[in-house]
Amino acid sequence: MEVIKGREFTASRAWGSKLIANMQGITTKLHWTNQPYKWHINAGEEVFVVIDGIVHMHYRENSIEKVAVLEAGDIFFASVGTEHVARPQGEVRVLVVESEGSV
Repeated sequence: MEVIKGREFTASRAWGSKLIANMQGITTKLHWTNQPYKWHINAGEEVFVVIDGIVHMHYRENSIEKVAVLEAGDIFFASVGTEHVARPQGEVRVLVVESEGSV
């Protein structure tokens, strides 16, 4: 049993995380960052939930780049093969649910 104050979480580096759970190979991690990630495609599906802050989620559909502006409470679901990159606007905290070892 653990209570986590998501909006208070910080890390010593961009995209630093706290592992909350590993449920049969599916991880749930709380991340803190103030820097963009990198363009990537996950090995499986990914659920990305903004806990605090604003994230510009860039993704490609049919080779066309699109942007979704995500605020606290918003969820981005990346299906298998979705190329995407998260670009925070200042400090953000996000919850990421994905297969263990995913990029």
